[in-house]
Amino acid sequence: MTIRLTNSKTREKEVFAPIDPENVRMYVCGPTVYDRAHLGNARPVLVFDVLYRLLRETYGADHVTYVRNFTDVDDRINETARKRKEAGAEGTLEQLIAERSDETIAWYHEDMDALGAMRPDHEPRATAYIGEMIAMIEKLIEQGHAYAAEGHALFSVDSYKEYGALSGRSVDDMIAGARVEVAPYKKNPMDFVLWKPSSDDLPGWDSPWGRGRPGWHIECSAMSEALLGVEFDIHGGGNDLMFPHHENEIAQSCCVNPGTDFAKTWLHNEMLQVEGKKMSKSLGNFFTVHDLLEQGVPGEVIRFVMLSTHYRKPMDWTEKKRAEAEATLRKWRAMTADVAAGAIPEDVIAAVSDDLNTAGALTVLHRLASDGDAAGLKAGAQFIGLLTDELGGWIAPAADLSAWENKLATARETAMQTKDFSKVDAFKTMLLDAGVEVRMSKAGVELIAGAGFDAAKLVDVD
Repeated sequence: MTIRLTNSKTREKEVFAPIDPENVRMYVCGPTVYDRAHLGNARPVLVFDVLYRLLRETYGADHVTYVRNFTDVDDRINETARKRKEAGAEGTLEQLIAERSDETIAWYHEDMDALGAMRPDHEPRATAYIGEMIAMIEKLIEQGHAYAAEGHALFSVDSYKEYGALSGRSVDDMIAGARVEVAPYKKNPMDFVLWKPSSDDLPGWDSPWGRGRPGWHIECSAMSEALLGVEFDIHGGGNDLMFPHHENEIAQSCCVNPGTDFAKTWLHNEMLQVEGKKMSKSLGNFFTVHDLLEQGVPGEVIRFVMLSTHYRKPMDWTEKKRAEAEATLRKWRAMTADVAAGAIPEDVIAAVSDDLNTAGALTVLHRLASDGDAAGLKAGAQFIGLLTDELGGWIAPAADLSAWENKLATARETAMQTKDFSKVDAFKTMLLDAGVEVRMSKAGVELIAGAGFDAAKLVDVD
């Protein structure tokens, strides 16, 4: 099956042709591990998880290498560690910083596992590649693409004529539209930091420019080269990283390795909204993946909602979508419970191969469900990470609610005659509190046990 992907750099949908079909390589910018991953952080994880699955299906699991890094050098990590030390925590500041990184990485794994995301082949930590970063910076300085100033090492944007090609903006436009740090040691306001000094109380490493730590952008260039080589197939991330992070990665890597393309194909996912608005703490619509899981929203439901929108379009998380996704998954799981997965339907693979059209793949799955093709439904869903055994724990054993359906139906019939619906309302309140979805129509009463169903809360209403 031919794979077509929209290359952010060319702005065109292209046929994907790996450099080496025996070793297809992908790098995705991972999280800065200072706290829990918010819902927006989950979108690129799931987008590139689907691509990883597609590449493994197409080229073979042993012929795909997926790298996603952890940035564990950050002021926010340092600040949390400092507060813990001031509160009396044992250990040096560096030890507490390492503990905080370990803690948040464990949280990240826990939350992304709950969404059914496969672990990458490599998950490098920035702190493990300081030597490679220093060597890369030294080479850039030797080549005239970077310079040292007041304990800093900075990349000279003027030295790379292609700077701005990814984002499609001129340097002047980028200066006007970005927060550019104005510093006396910079030759050009757009020059960016490769290395910066560290104070005595913060983590730091010895370097030719003094004790310090790396800038953010050099980290991914060094780690991707160490694990994937000077050129690889796909580089991905959210579109908020296109400038300056990915633009700077390209400049560094192409300058330090002249004549190479760094990454052949660039993929960027759009951002996430909540109920039509940008997610923010000030609007009260900011939440983490962990928050949703704690509220009883199954990871499989989160995954379904995320995949229902094409990755290149803004994703709007809504309560309506959540409820619809849960209802659909319940039906599909009931339909496929005792069925062995068949061959992956070609229409599902074709949809995903067409620029990761997961929304199109879900449309095919809906059709398979309508046609009663349980084996095809299960295989196609599992191909995009749904209906797997690992994500099925949220489905409770079927509860026999027929007696309560009869009681509510009787109460409703009485209420229709007396016009007193207080008992019906009391029944509904009790059932909802017990985690039961109540559906009433002309056809009758239907009760469905939800993920949080608690039979102990089912009590008669006087």
